[in-house]
Amino acid sequence: MKFSLDSNIIGALRCPHCKGNLSLTENGCASLVCDGAKRHCFDISSSGYVNFASPAQSKGGDSPEAVKAREEFLSLGFYEPIREAVYQTASEYAEGGLLVDAGCGEGYYSQRMSERFYVFGADISKSAVNTAAKRAKREGADKVFYSVASVFELPVKDGAASVVTNIFAPCVEAEYKRILSDNGVLIAVYAGEEHLMGLKEALYDSVRKNQERADMPADMERIAEKRVCFDIKLDGADNIKRLFAMTPYYWRTSSADAQRLYDLDSLSTKVDVIIAVYKRRDGKEML
Repeated sequence: MKFSLDSNIIGALRCPHCKGNLSLTENGCASLVCDGAKRHCFDISSSGYVNFASPAQSKGGDSPEAVKAREEFLSLGFYEPIREAVYQTASEYAEGGLLVDAGCGEGYYSQRMSERFYVFGADISKSAVNTAAKRAKREGADKVFYSVASVFELPVKDGAASVVTNIFAPCVEAEYKRILSDNGVLIAVYAGEEHLMGLKEALYDSVRKNQERADMPADMERIAEKRVCFDIKLDGADNIKRLFAMTPYYWRTSSADAQRLYDLDSLSTKVDVIIAVYKRRDGKEML
């Protein structure tokens, strides 16, 4: 079966090596080939994604275990209010066009965005991107395309994106400004001050509220902010472990403190998320 890629997506991409235009070829297997002098070629996997990252970069990002835990947790619908709020926010500021999901993970948010936008999702975790592409293929989502790529070096042309979503991922202002159109918006989603306080209280004797992230845009104008706040209750050790595994606390917590969490039969915690919308200050500024 031939691989298809919408022209609205492929037309917005560029070669990560020489910045040349990319086109889809079918010669035994599907590939993206640039029009530069060296004709750089990137094969499309059987799952339906392309790896634009260097060999060293491709070893980074979330592990298969972390991706599996997050996919299983998100499939239970606990974060559906966040996904819907991000979708509604993007729809409010753009009627369509290309949406770049920078740090797309396993595609939970990207897939919803593709109901309104053409979506290009990028993440440095090969395992996450493979999971996202398989789901898109399984569900017949033909307006979304995934790649292994660093959010610091996105294979996207200057000014090609109507929207950039940055959801619980590193915020790289300079790169996002580069790929946004003059009237495009960046939607940054990050933890509010009380996010997962119940989880932290179960892990540690002393907890503090979350602080504002240090990597939020400094040169762009914040034009809107929305807080999504609700409570969830997790029943069963498996669901508690899934939530824990998809947080940064998983890597910072001693085995003794983690065991305190694992001994619980249920966990109630607050979900507190900020959705911030940014645009260029003059509407035309380019880096």
